[in-house]
Amino acid sequence: MKFQKVNTLKGEMTIPGDKSISHRAVMFGSLAEGLTEVSNFLQGADCLSTIDAFRKMGIEIENTPEKILIRGKGLHGLQAPSSVLDMGNSGTTTRLISGILAGQTFESTLTGDASIQKRPMKRIMEPLSMMGAKLVSVNGNDCAPLHITGSPLHGIHYHSKVASAQVKSAVLLAGLYADGETRVTEPNLSRNHTEIMLHYFGADLQAEGKTARIAPEPRLEGRQIDVPGDISSAAYFIAAGLIVPGSEILIKNVGINPTRDGILRVAREMGANITLLNEKHDGEPTADLLVKHSPLHGVTIEGDIIPTLIDELPVINIMAACAEGTTVIRDAAELKVKESNRIDIMVQYLSAMGCDITGTDDGMIIHGGKPLRGTVVDSHLDHRIAMSFAIASLAAGGETEIKGSDVVNISYPGFYEDLARLCKS
Repeated sequence: MKFQKVNTLKGEMTIPGDKSISHRAVMFGSLAEGLTEVSNFLQGADCLSTIDAFRKMGIEIENTPEKILIRGKGLHGLQAPSSVLDMGNSGTTTRLISGILAGQTFESTLTGDASIQKRPMKRIMEPLSMMGAKLVSVNGNDCAPLHITGSPLHGIHYHSKVASAQVKSAVLLAGLYADGETRVTEPNLSRNHTEIMLHYFGADLQAEGKTARIAPEPRLEGRQIDVPGDISSAAYFIAAGLIVPGSEILIKNVGINPTRDGILRVAREMGANITLLNEKHDGEPTADLLVKHSPLHGVTIEGDIIPTLIDELPVINIMAACAEGTTVIRDAAELKVKESNRIDIMVQYLSAMGCDITGTDDGMIIHGGKPLRGTVVDSHLDHRIAMSFAIASLAAGGETEIKGSDVVNISYPGFYEDLARLCKS
């Protein structure tokens, strides 16, 4: 895809359903008894990998344009898959399903694409092994493919080294099959969609501070789930509206869970004009976001807020490049082990666009305000890199070309079409 600078962006839009919530709706619906109906499900490649995995384990899942219908078979209703389970590009599917498979009565093997086969799995293998799980990295490098032999599990209190919803969720899901209570304590609170949704399905789960605990063997019951718009997808249009002069964008029905809304807090600290309209706080909180172009200034981003915006940091880099002054990002070493090394790649291509940016061990330092120029960007098969530089191109002189641009289908099919509609308004 090739992009040019635009004069302004105007319009309203509804973004696809939240990826994290869509994954969990399929997983928990499969472990529940009876019918689970999911509306506004994200039809991205990652979430379709989750559907495919549970179908291979005997769960009937109907994917219609209006709803996903999951006919769950209860906590012990999964069947041994007849083939290897392919996770595609989905780290969420790989790590969460490992917690579920650890407590089954059958063996299974998980694999994925080249990116998944490089992502660290030791972070889930360690706590699950402490519970009695039998997980083996087939290639001996603590990455997928993983061979899992279902085993009797024991409840533990795990103190996680990283604030990761995937690690926390893998342990809590294994806790469904343990012989006693399971607890997870994090250094900082990561996104809590698992806790909210498992409780909604009927699990005995309590969360207090940075610790979540779950009792084993609950009876989960099918539910109706309306997935809110994904704030990680909204982030690109938030950034676009802020950096392109004269812009005004209304983004409807966005999830504003406080464990995910760091992008809003940082943007406002940078001087952003963002108004929340039509707020709702039943279950997962939502709001419409009215975003208007704003002069931005540099800030320091570090500490507890990092887990609430880890996926949005690439596009926050774009905002910082367009802001006056210096932005410092710390405590974000997790960026190195995402779909790509996002620190190195953001530094490489923002530098090529004329930005004064320096990478550090756990983040970056951006001296903003310099004019950006178009360049050629390799997405490295990372959807968030592709979308971030599509937004950067809107404020960059000349032409920007993104190679591997169709990788956005992992989380946001229709991203480019939605962006084009705002440019035409």
